[in-house]
Order: sequence, then C-alpha cells, then structure tokens
Amino acid sequence: MSIKENVEKLRERIEMAASRSDRDPDEITVVAVAKTISVEKIEEAIACGISIIGENRVQEARNKFSVIGDKVHWHMVGHLQTNKVREAVKIFSMIQSLDSMRLAQEIEKRALKQTECLIEVNTSKEPSKFGLTPNAVFDFYQGIKGLKKIDVLGLMTIGPGWAVHDPEASRPCFLMLRELRDELAQEFDRPFPVVSMGMTSDFEIAIEEGSNMIRVGTAIFGPRT
Repeated sequence: MSIKENVEKLRERIEMAASRSDRDPDEITVVAVAKTISVEKIEEAIACGISIIGENRVQEARNKFSVIGDKVHWHMVGHLQTNKVREAVKIFSMIQSLDSMRLAQEIEKRALKQTECLIEVNTSKEPSKFGLTPNAVFDFYQGIKGLKKIDVLGLMTIGPGWAVHDPEASRPCFLMLRELRDELAQEFDRPFPVVSMGMTSDFEIAIEEGSNMIRVGTAIFGPRT
C-alpha cells in the first residue's frame, strides 16, 4: 500500500481503538518514526497530514532536518547520549527519552530555551532497555523539577520485545505507565498531559490503556529494508 493508504488505515485503526475505550480519536497524537526512512517518503507522509517526525539518532535527524526543517515538529524517541545533546536541542522540540540526571543536566546546560521532555520508564524491566525503573520516577522528577530548561510533560514507555508477536503482552506495561502518570500528577499537584506508549504492533492496546501519543513507523512507511 502507499503511504497515503497506510495513513488512512492507521487513522481508521485509531478511531476503532478510541471507540472501544470511549475516547475521542482526536486526543491521539501520531509520531511518525522515520528511522532509516528517506526524506522523500517523509515528505510524502507530511503531505498526508503527518505533523510530528520521530527519530532515533541525532545524526540521521540532522541530515533530514537540514532538508525538511521546521515544516514539522521533531521528537527524539531513541536513547540520547549526553555528547549529542548540543545538536539535539537545536533539532528536537521534544525529547521523549529523558532517563538520567546526567542527561537532564546536559540539556539544562546546552538548551537555548525550555525543552519539552518525557521521562522514559522501563515498565517491562528488560535489561536491554533504557529508562528508569518505575520506583525511581518520583525521586528522579523531584531531582529535576527545579531545572529551568526542562519542561516534563509526561511519561514514555516501550512494550516488551515479545509484544511484536503478542501485542497483549504490552497491556500490563501500558496500564502501569498510565497509573504511574496519574500518581505522579497527584503527588506533585500538576498535570502531566502526555502518555507516550504504543508502536505499530501494539498501539491499539496502548490507546485502550490511556495512551494519547503513539510512535509508529511501519504502519505508515511500511516494513523497513
């Protein structure tokens, strides 16, 4: 299928998932993850209404940003190394993978303006994944909430690796993240409006569990080569 057809199908699936959980599909923000995807295909997706591009690597994002620019918003969805922060804050309007005090301090040092961030949480507890443990989130936010260049808007997680073949396996992780967001909001008496969870294999379950931002690549661009 073409990218246009993929985007239309994606919107249909979002509407169906939102309907099952009595939610407004307009609440769901789509981040088109463009790792390894060409500028031409990204431009095609933009023409179909995609307004946020997610990238995993700063260098790849920089090359695409030099062509596409501010036509869309750019989100860092992969692990961000501290030595890449100087470049990252020039490109990305949101960093979805804030997961250490060292990274937070580097963003504070390098950012020219306030940067929107999500705290990444390792809800599946897989050793191979980045992100804070759920138990560490409260103390971490307490430690960074005074930083002036960081605006934490919510939380992000990735379902377990085996969810690619068993999407239901992601449900406990997604439920955990949404409940953690609610507890964080209550504890600190402020809203954390963004719950970023769900990828191509499991975004419908994520929506059912409260996600309002999904990060999908294959569902838009097709299988990567």
